[in-house]
Amino acid sequence: MFCGMPEPMSTADAGRLGGRKSRRRLSPDQARAMVRIREARKLFRSYHARCFWWVPSDLVITLERVAWVADHLRKRGGRLEWRLAARLDALSPVTASIATAES
Repeated sequence: MFCGMPEPMSTADAGRLGGRKSRRRLSPDQARAMVRIREARKLFRSYHARCFWWVPSDLVITLERVAWVADHLRKRGGRLEWRLAARLDALSPVTASIATAES
């Protein structure tokens, strides 16, 4: 211990922590919403310069803005961004229920 700081964690210890089950108590719907928000935030940050250049880069992406992110990826991006938007839409419970009803 140096200057009151804890010892750094080894990679093996960090991996073991990552493999543990989460202590959060989330319903399946809440967990799916969390995944959608996380993916939308990741896409917003990654494609900010190309598809979201007029929006402040520190914009908070919420569940209500996930569809907006997908829409602007389609409008302002190329083929890759179109596919990423489709994958983001596939995480949507509304899209998933429509796809299930059609099959």
